[in-house]
Amino acid sequence: MDQTEGNVKQAVPFFLVTNMDASLRFYVDGLGFQMKNKWMFDGTVRWCLLERDAVALMLQDLRRDHGGVGKLEGKPGLGVSICFICKDALAFYHEVKARGVNASKPFVGNGMWVTSLADPDGYHIDFESTTDVAEDTEYNEA
Repeated sequence: MDQTEGNVKQAVPFFLVTNMDASLRFYVDGLGFQMKNKWMFDGTVRWCLLERDAVALMLQDLRRDHGGVGKLEGKPGLGVSICFICKDALAFYHEVKARGVNASKPFVGNGMWVTSLADPDGYHIDFESTTDVAEDTEYNEA
């Protein structure tokens, strides 16, 4: 094994979802992810691997009727936050807004442009890119 490359290659968030169709509309139609793999049960997607550029995430139907994990207390995404580092978070913001996704107005925090959104199950997702713009600057679309 080549030790110069390392062994661990990628972290892939694995989200339990309550409505797979709504989640797929959000991630695929809204955020531009592509389905790369899936598991079907009774003609519907119950698990899938989604990718966009160099990142991935997995969605799993929460329903127990097919061997799922069962019920959780509260919303599945409560307290979960994932940050995706982008080449240009402002371009991403414009792209998803054009698709009808409700992304927050970008601001600068920790030396990065940040736009945030929540998926249908309440998972908090940030898309960020480095900048030299002053901290706490809010994006002006004009």
